[in-house]
Amino acid sequence: MPSRPVIGVTLDAEPAGGWSKLPWYALRQNYFSAVIAAGGLPVALPHHPELAADYLDTLDGLLVTGGAFDVDPALWGGGPPHPKVTLKPGRTDFELAAVKEALRRDLPVLGICGGQQLLAVAFGGTLIQHIPDEVENALAHEQPNPRTEPGHVVRVLDDTRLATIVGATKLAVNSAHHQAVATPGEGAVVNAIAPDGVIEGVEHPAYRFALGVQWHPEYAVDPRDPAIFEAFIRAARE
Repeated sequence: MPSRPVIGVTLDAEPAGGWSKLPWYALRQNYFSAVIAAGGLPVALPHHPELAADYLDTLDGLLVTGGAFDVDPALWGGGPPHPKVTLKPGRTDFELAAVKEALRRDLPVLGICGGQQLLAVAFGGTLIQHIPDEVENALAHEQPNPRTEPGHVVRVLDDTRLATIVGATKLAVNSAHHQAVATPGEGAVVNAIAPDGVIEGVEHPAYRFALGVQWHPEYAVDPRDPAIFEAFIRAARE
């Protein structure tokens, strides 16, 4: 059996208080489970931007996860943060450094939810700071029902890598975001769109594998979601 490619998985972080009296890292188990099921070996990455290149020396692929926070608008020329914006500078600094270094090395990158938005920013793209303020008749992208259930569907665009991966024109997705990609960046393309026009995925054909989706395929709400992880792991084996 071929060896499992090593996949760096970015962590979430919280300050002291609440669950622990000390600062802590955490991440849902299904991110790791999805990587393992697809044939990868996941390892967690603490937030040290100065070590991004050292981490990547040991990795075959990078998974940038989501979280209840936003990319700083200062990183993409978005002006002052919207009142609904929550920042985690330490996490974003590390993730952006890791993504840029991975792209420089042409190391496979998969971005999920906020990770997809960060990937678009790394491509030179821009974001919508708060969907309800900028998208007329927007769907409930912060769905009220459980994340283990679909919140809406997305249309997968033809002639994209995502379309080749999932082999479908529509996917049922869960939805947990108030921001979205506005422009995907130079050379990048949109690969999925919600019924209200919100961008749900981006990819960049200039790289071996650089793809992001706004939903959470680690839940496998749609039966084709695991194919996204499988394609990512295949690319990391190459």
